[in-house]
Amino acid sequence: MSETILERVQTDTRSAMKAGERDRVAALRMVADALQKDRKQGGDDELAVLRRERKRRLEAADAYREGGSGDRAEAEEAEAREIERYLPAEMTDSELAGIVDAAIAESGASGPTEMGKAMGAAMPRVAGRADGKRVSAAVRERLAGGG
Repeated sequence: MSETILERVQTDTRSAMKAGERDRVAALRMVADALQKDRKQGGDDELAVLRRERKRRLEAADAYREGGSGDRAEAEEAEAREIERYLPAEMTDSELAGIVDAAIAESGASGPTEMGKAMGAAMPRVAGRADGKRVSAAVRERLAGGG
């Protein structure tokens, strides 16, 4: 069986500790804690946990930046980048367009009012390689006749 993301994070945490990378250790511990908590609650989607934690860091960074706390914003962004190392590569726009077109054809969605049908078909195919907002925007544009 392949190594879980949690196991990779724990291995990387030990390496960072040995290298004296305190900020990285703190970020990795936060990620490991979130993964362990989700697992204890019966969750089994490590990528969903990582996406959620990454989103939280980016939202916090925006809030800190708006509040004039650039150094705290940069720390949150650094944690988000650390989390990104464990996420699959983002899908290209052309890959996403192909998936959206296939999902629309498969679902039979024919206009903006049937967006849910197309989203239901597209999201499983995206498999965490594109943010839901990005998929939604692509589906909306295609159904409105923009693509």
